[in-house]
Amino acid sequence: MLYVYIVAAAAAVPLLNNFFPILRYDYSVWLVPLLFLGILAGLIIIHLITFVVAGCVVNLKKPQKGVSGFYRVLVKTTLPMLFTLLRVKVKTTGTERIEDTYPAMLVCNHLNNIDPAVILKELPQLRLGFIGKKEIYTEMPFVARYMHKLNCLPIDRENNRQAAKTILEAIKLIKDKTVSVAIFPEGYTSLDGNLQDFRNGAFKIATKAVCPIVVCTLVGTPQAVKNLFKHKSTIYFDVLEVISAQEVSGMTTAEISERVHAEMKENIEKREAELCLKK
Repeated sequence: MLYVYIVAAAAAVPLLNNFFPILRYDYSVWLVPLLFLGILAGLIIIHLITFVVAGCVVNLKKPQKGVSGFYRVLVKTTLPMLFTLLRVKVKTTGTERIEDTYPAMLVCNHLNNIDPAVILKELPQLRLGFIGKKEIYTEMPFVARYMHKLNCLPIDRENNRQAAKTILEAIKLIKDKTVSVAIFPEGYTSLDGNLQDFRNGAFKIATKAVCPIVVCTLVGTPQAVKNLFKHKSTIYFDVLEVISAQEVSGMTTAEISERVHAEMKENIEKREAELCLKK
């Protein structure tokens, strides 16, 4: 969207010249770039204000029925712009593996609170709804409002009965083809960057919904957050494989968990080794 605004700002300058002779003065050499930057900044600010206002008016007590196209478009256009403005680059591989894979369950390691934003930015075609800790609704109310509109589900990690209800809701979302569901099977963010043990029960979503599993890894999100406003950062997001629904139907949750954990661990260690060599 940022590039659309750049083109719009560039086109607005000669358009304004039809009404105001801004290109006819000696000082036009500095007036034109100032106008361009002013128009661009104005467009970005209007967009961000729209994003914030749209989030603030969400009613968390009103159940989200179906898919909110408006909020999906807002997220799809805002996240890439924010990442560019914050000088965070995401290097993504393997997206060709998920062509025509919908709905699905996506699994990824969890390093930082911005992980869902990275995944939403890189895989808009999966129309993802995340399962996130219920504490988000008290600790990050603005984020919770967007989660609500994106069909995300809060989960109580300390209450098995409530967690089971969330799993059933996620299964229904996939079966109804409302959204794909994304989970972090570790349950918590990894403080040291190492892949933690998985909660096998999370894979019941895929076995009960009989849907494909998209296996991904993230490397670099904590460092990117730490370096915000200091210098450019790079996040690595890899789509490793898609386990077909047919394969999923013939496996137990423990078998899926073991396979996914081994694959994710191998790729994370490979990525980190590559980054160490570059330093």
